[in-house]
Amino acid sequence: MIPEPTDNPEIRPKESENETFHLKEALAFFRDLAVILIVVMFVREYVASPFQISGNSMEESYHDKEFILVDKFSYADFGVVKVGDPKRGDVVIVRPHAGNGKEYYIKRVVGIPGDTIEFKDGEVWLKTPEMLEAAKLNEDYLSAFNKGRTFLPNDVRDPKFEVPEGHYFTMGDNRNNSSDSRSCFRSCLSGTTGHYLKRSDVVGKVLLDVGYFKIFNSFSIVPFHFQIAKDVGWVIKPRLLDTPRTWNYPELESSK
Repeated sequence: MIPEPTDNPEIRPKESENETFHLKEALAFFRDLAVILIVVMFVREYVASPFQISGNSMEESYHDKEFILVDKFSYADFGVVKVGDPKRGDVVIVRPHAGNGKEYYIKRVVGIPGDTIEFKDGEVWLKTPEMLEAAKLNEDYLSAFNKGRTFLPNDVRDPKFEVPEGHYFTMGDNRNNSSDSRSCFRSCLSGTTGHYLKRSDVVGKVLLDVGYFKIFNSFSIVPFHFQIAKDVGWVIKPRLLDTPRTWNYPELESSK
């Protein structure tokens, strides 16, 4: 005898309980996913972010294709609380708004608010508000090819720069091949940006140098294709914390 369907309430709650259980699992999953995304976004915005260097404007200190981790927390500004400001000698990631398709640049802070920078015979001279006269910077982070060859673009006539409050003067270590504060990051005639960067345009400072490990010669998503490199290995070895990510200028202290 085949049993007839029943509306027994003792059977239905089990199905209802399973549906409720699966719904709770789904809600818990999306809740946890949202929390993870919020944490990741907060960390990338205010703590640290990875970048890959494109170009050779920081040679020999940093190289093309190198991966770096940038410390944002040291420069974080939460409105009522500001952690810190860029220091002279720091290697930083900046947003100059140059209008040439490149959003981020890697440069070294040379002048901070109140500094007076002057270019003489390929050398950089700097005077802080506390100094009686300018001192020539000892820039041993420059390569032999760049040392003593820091010149201004042809369209810049005044060799002296006074860094205003809340702004910074930055340059690449590859002085012969760097678009930086000297050239207004593109051309001072374009009017898109000036010699000085606002504090808000300094994103963070270099924390770790992860190097560059070559695996692929080419990579494409559409069509999905990988071409393994013949010479797989470290092209640029990681230096981690052992990088020229900051510099002290003791000559500025002795000249006070």
